[in-house]
Amino acid sequence: MQFKDIIGHQEIKDHLVRTVLENRVSHAQLFLGPEGSGSLALAHAYAQFINCEAKLADDSCGQCNSCRKYAKIIHPDLHFSFPFFAKGKEETSVTYMEEWRAAFLKNPYLSLEYWRGQLEADNKQANINIAEAHDIIKKLSLKAFEAEYKILIMWLPEYLDTQGNALLKLIEEPPEKTLFLLVSENQDRILNTIISRTQLVKIQKLPHQDITNYLVEERGIQKEQAGEIAFIADGNLQQALNLLSESGNHLDLLIRWLRFIVSDAGLHMISICDDELSKLGRENQKSFLLYAINMMRQIILIKEELHDLVFLPEKELEFVNKFAPLFTVNQIEEAVSLFEKTHYCVERNANPKILFLDLSLQLVLLFKYQTFPKGTQYI
Repeated sequence: MQFKDIIGHQEIKDHLVRTVLENRVSHAQLFLGPEGSGSLALAHAYAQFINCEAKLADDSCGQCNSCRKYAKIIHPDLHFSFPFFAKGKEETSVTYMEEWRAAFLKNPYLSLEYWRGQLEADNKQANINIAEAHDIIKKLSLKAFEAEYKILIMWLPEYLDTQGNALLKLIEEPPEKTLFLLVSENQDRILNTIISRTQLVKIQKLPHQDITNYLVEERGIQKEQAGEIAFIADGNLQQALNLLSESGNHLDLLIRWLRFIVSDAGLHMISICDDELSKLGRENQKSFLLYAINMMRQIILIKEELHDLVFLPEKELEFVNKFAPLFTVNQIEEAVSLFEKTHYCVERNANPKILFLDLSLQLVLLFKYQTFPKGTQYI
């Protein structure tokens, strides 16, 4: 993978290129970024650039023997380690390398849930076991086959747990020309002894516009639909890809539903819960709730007068500006909490009719004591 193939993050790309060209490559680096931000893709492109035999000024050449092998994930000096769902204590990443190669080449922005789906692991616990740690030590103790550097990319080291202690000495004092690139989504879950031995590369979530442009240009999605998907995904390209097959107008449904809640229109509220919200399907229900959560957060930004942080299409912005003056920040924050709890229950297959009706009634209680100026039009 080349840097040019990765969405956004130009400053990070420039920084990584400079470290190589200026011979300042740290032997252990932690690529820290939220799910779907592209941190794994950046680590792979960085590794490819380091071992490229004909480097360009800002990217790997993509044509040399090393680049061709990197592109297919078959380079003998590139090693991957990742969480898996072991059926036995002696299994390592090598056991699942064929599935990993196919998954990464298809989707370099993959999430753990996406990876779980490729292995049909259901609800099994992900882990990087002690056998994997010992296998890493064995592989990296060997000389490089053909490249200048041996490179290990470890995806989600937070699943390493205490087994990571076996790797501490190797990370701190690796063999010559050996690099560790750790790719994490949650720094708090990584062993502090590992963090202290790495150099941090902080990666931000993708801007909405970058995801929108990708969906329009690469996936052929209409701009309005792409904008809505990008808004729901909130910087997570994996989430955006999950939403591609979904249909419907979340904004229209949200406005009608909230209008019935705010006006305490009981029969209409029951009808929309039974006939629309409960029939969306589980993934669409989850995306609808994520959309509602993001809209509420935008409303909080408006109420706190942080207008420069609000990036919404015209229709969404009109809704937010109408809704924001009607309620307090505390009410909106509590609404966000209710949406998040409902999203949690949807993930666990709760009855959608009961779930959305209960949510509606709780929102009525939350909003009903608010006094509106005379003549105010709801939403």
